[in-house]
Amino acid sequence: MLIAAAWRRSLQLRVVTSTLALSSAVVLVLGLVLQSEIAERLLQSKLDAAISQSDANRQVLEGQLASVDPDREGVQETLDTALERLTDTTGPGRAGTAGEFSAALTTGSANGPEVSAGDVGQITARQQDITARGSLDSLNRQYTTVDGVPNLVIGQKIATAGRELQFYLLFPLNGEQLTLGLVQSTLIVGGLVLLVLLAAIASLVTRQVVRPIRHAADVAERFAGGHLDERMAVRGEDEVARLAESYNEMAGSLAAQIAQLEEFGALQRRFTSDVSHELRTPLTTVRMAADVLYASRDELLPALRRSSELLVTELDRFEELLADLLEISRLDAGVAELGAERVDLSAVVRRATDAVRGIAADAGTDLVLDLPAGELIEADPRRVERIVRNLVANAIDHGEGRPVEVTVAGDDAAVAVVVRDHGVGLRPGEADLVFNRFWRAEESRARRSGGTGLGLSISIEDARLHGGWLQAWGEPGNGSAFRLTLPREVGGHISASPLPLGPPAAAAGDRRNGSSVPTPPQGIGRDLREEDLWRLRPEEHAPMQPAERAIIDPGGDR
Repeated sequence: MLIAAAWRRSLQLRVVTSTLALSSAVVLVLGLVLQSEIAERLLQSKLDAAISQSDANRQVLEGQLASVDPDREGVQETLDTALERLTDTTGPGRAGTAGEFSAALTTGSANGPEVSAGDVGQITARQQDITARGSLDSLNRQYTTVDGVPNLVIGQKIATAGRELQFYLLFPLNGEQLTLGLVQSTLIVGGLVLLVLLAAIASLVTRQVVRPIRHAADVAERFAGGHLDERMAVRGEDEVARLAESYNEMAGSLAAQIAQLEEFGALQRRFTSDVSHELRTPLTTVRMAADVLYASRDELLPALRRSSELLVTELDRFEELLADLLEISRLDAGVAELGAERVDLSAVVRRATDAVRGIAADAGTDLVLDLPAGELIEADPRRVERIVRNLVANAIDHGEGRPVEVTVAGDDAAVAVVVRDHGVGLRPGEADLVFNRFWRAEESRARRSGGTGLGLSISIEDARLHGGWLQAWGEPGNGSAFRLTLPREVGGHISASPLPLGPPAAAAGDRRNGSSVPTPPQGIGRDLREEDLWRLRPEEHAPMQPAERAIIDPGGDR
């Protein structure tokens, strides 16, 4: 695994390894070709010298044995004497020698008793048969091994006064064998040295290309981490220099745009905060006047009485909107604090559902609760209660009077809350939008909770503050579900949710099997199926920076 990881991550390793592999193949083929060519040249040279030596020795022997009859008595001594003279280092047969050799003479056994001299036992029967069938001018050669040493054996006929003699010269090839061994070892050592040099050269050449790329990657990572003044050094006028110039131009342009977006974001947050605060005073005055009118509504005409009731209702909604805007401003500025404490999540969820029971009763919606006690977590109870209250109120608004199910379950690492309704559900693509600010599924749908359009946006930010996930699922006509997953401990890591998200049958099956649903680090919306959930990366758990908020904030017209 380490080697595979290094192979994937290192361009230099891949280039050097590929160069070594290809170079090894080239060196191997070249070495084999050179060794074969050298061996062929050595053997050919030895063969030419041996043939020349054999012809010279044959002429010497023919001169000595021309009047000798192999079948008469005492011929053995004559043959031995002839071979001794032939192998004498000072004899005429040694002129133009092909190296050390040994000789043998034999009459064969075809036309009479066999007479031989020298080491005839080293001659194979096959070569003797070939020599016997040949003419006086013919010559045959054979490579054989004698006592582990390769030999070149040259065979030919010699005319005498009687039967023809077979004359053999044996040339040991141990010198050529040593030469080939030296050549082979030289090729191996030279090939290894060449491969090492090629690896060093490939490493140096690749490093010249890889180093600027690594430097560019480091600069890009620091730039992405918020160091907007990071730039690449420009050296020379080659391709790498042009890359550095292009990157620096891009980084400068991005830095300028980010600075502009941050300025716009700061202006937007300041405007929202200032307007929210400035509206407090006139709103308080209007509230006092509206309360006076509402207290005296029985004395007013029916039309005025209805107007006073509508005025108080809209003022309540206006105050809630101002509170949500102030909360959004704090979240955008990254100054929201998490007042975490040890709480029972089931108790917090129960308080949240109790707060919306009046809305549920008006809508004729039953709240089906599955809240086992003892699910302790470290969390800000105010924020968690607000998340669940928003989810339940949203389910009541869109549940069309059908029951709303609220389920709590946990495992060793996390605790989850699923709010499930059986209303109109979400159409394809709408799950991408449910956490956007001021987004409504359908303007024509009747709302009983009088929401501001910021509830789910604040909820997703509260979930991020806890390091948790908030995910949505929905199908037209099959209702929708929202799942809040929080770690047991603040800052804890979660990789799976204790509760599934999807149709009731699949959810019940998963719960019966006691399985946890593995989930990527974060999700907020777009899922028509469990596997299609919109996900966020773990690093997005932190509050968004001003530039990020300015880019994706639908309420900011950007």
